Amino acid sequence: MHERHHMAADRSCFPTNIHLASPNAMRMRRALRMSRRDMLLGAMGAAVVALGASRPGFAATEEADPVVPLFLAVSRRLTDRDVLDPQISHALYAGIIHANPERREQIHKLHDLMASGSFASARALASAAEHSDPVFKDVIHEIMTGWYRGVADQKVVVYRSALMFDITKDAVYPKTYAAGGPFYWTQTPPEVAVPTGEPALSPSRFVVEPT
Repeated sequence: MHERHHMAADRSCFPTNIHLASPNAMRMRRALRMSRRDMLLGAMGAAVVALGASRPGFAATEEADPVVPLFLAVSRRLTDRDVLDPQISHALYAGIIHANPERREQIHKLHDLMASGSFASARALASAAEHSDPVFKDVIHEIMTGWYRGVADQKVVVYRSALMFDITKDAVYPKTYAAGGPFYWTQTPPEVAVPTGEPALSPSRFVVEPT
């Protein structure tokens, strides 16, 4: 008697009409469950984005700030690149002016200087900028540190997209795991031309950063 009651309880755990459900109906139920989950995840993601956009410093990256495109233009000249990611540019700009609000006006003046002359290279602009106003040297350092190291306001803004990895992407992988074949590190690295350029800015004091 007890055994019969136990078997009946087991059978009650299954829906009584499972044998009537067609494969299409089962797939439909599964799809509805997935769509509800995706809607919840999407709503959570939107909330996170809205929260991030409301943080101090991010408002300065809006298109309403006329210095945003100027920062990108100056960055293209200083990195000698025709194309840079606008979103990364916004994030770096926000970090730089959040750490030092005076940088906004200084970046504007640096762009005015760039627009007032014909600078064929980053070196030419950097040299002229420092001679025009010594403060531009620090501004240029922060811009270049942002793009090449991916750091602004003492925070990592980007990692894999930092330009320092772009320089050595044919030999060094900015990852935490090996991306090449077996023992790829034993192969002879590609030849790299010896740099022939000269510093555009005056020497700076060497600072040992904590590790």
